[in-house]
Amino acid sequence: MKRIHVAAAVIRSADGRILVARRPLDKHQGGLWEFPGGKVEAGESVQAALARELLEELGIEVTRAQPLIQVRHDYPDKQILLDVWQVLAFQGEAHGAEGQPLAWVTASELDGFEFPAANRPIVSAAQLPDCYLITPEGLDTPQLLCGIERALERGVRLVQLRAPGMPLTAYRTLAADALALAAGQAQLMLKGPAELLGEFPDAGWHLTAKQLREYAGKARPLPPERWLAASCHDAEELALADGLGVDFVTLSPVQATSSHPEASPLGWSQASELLLGFNQPAYLLGGLGEDDLTPALRAGGQGVAAVRAFWPPLNP
Repeated sequence: MKRIHVAAAVIRSADGRILVARRPLDKHQGGLWEFPGGKVEAGESVQAALARELLEELGIEVTRAQPLIQVRHDYPDKQILLDVWQVLAFQGEAHGAEGQPLAWVTASELDGFEFPAANRPIVSAAQLPDCYLITPEGLDTPQLLCGIERALERGVRLVQLRAPGMPLTAYRTLAADALALAAGQAQLMLKGPAELLGEFPDAGWHLTAKQLREYAGKARPLPPERWLAASCHDAEELALADGLGVDFVTLSPVQATSSHPEASPLGWSQASELLLGFNQPAYLLGGLGEDDLTPALRAGGQGVAAVRAFWPPLNP
């Protein structure tokens, strides 16, 4: 069965809302909501197909777009490749040119809409930012909280609270304080002993590669409304993460790092190859910073994860 190549768009308005459209009842997956787009014709580039489809369906002209995620999905009656781009600027007023209902919604409101199964990773990608801050080692609780507060002021919206070696009781207190800081501003991901998994329902959880392997073949350890991520370093771990149903991963190390000098860097080419066919958002990690966002997107990543590059200076 030939895989159908579809160009799709996460279209953002100036205020950050996202456009979704309802599929006609007489079409495949009819009645469900979707991200606008359509089939890529033979000999047509994805960008050209996206521009054509959005002009036909919505009456808008794309002026700025960037890759977001590729999703391969097999339905009983067809196989599709969703090539999803994020449209950040356009001309014209979007309207249902083919009579389809439209809705402009916030990223969090996407969870209230019923999408085709293939769209679930797109929803996650649309809700996640392109920068993922990981807290550095060797800091005490006041320093960590101060750094997180300053990072939030700078616009960071996804934070992994990593404090290896910190006693469990102290980490619990730190997590509670960090959650209070992040409330309404950012998603906090905890990382540590698995016995904390059931606590802090407002926090997500980032599995270590070891924990990921321990959960292999088991049920997802968190309910779907809580974010679950995992650290991956190779194709096997990406497959384990996919099988566990994580919402996103980090893939590392892309470049050489001083924190893990013994690890062989993947490089951009291998990182891109590993992400081909991986259907969840992936942050590239290891020796990267904000200047690497463009190559990370081109490699198929959601964006960049970093410690030093995103951690604000604590001195005034």
